[in-house]
Amino acid sequence: MANKITSKELMAQKKDFVIIDVREIDELESGIIEDSIHMPLGLCVRNIKKKQIEDMKDKKICTYCGTGYRGNIAADELNKEGFYAVTLDGGYSNWM
Repeated sequence: MANKITSKELMAQKKDFVIIDVREIDELESGIIEDSIHMPLGLCVRNIKKKQIEDMKDKKICTYCGTGYRGNIAADELNKEGFYAVTLDGGYSNWM
């Protein structure tokens, strides 16, 4: 499991992170975290495996989904490939 960050911690440190939203397109209607990058989980994992997001390797990354499950998977995959990634505890539902 990836390390988690609370919504309060992320709000305070938001400028230090690249934030990746791994939800599906239809889930974005409920809102997004401002300045986040939309990259659904399947695409995120493919981008990691195909080394298409290597330019983010020197950045701190926070992933999130609706409730935390997919965000954790994404952060875990990033960490396995040498990225520094955490996931938003509880996902977007805790951000609001």
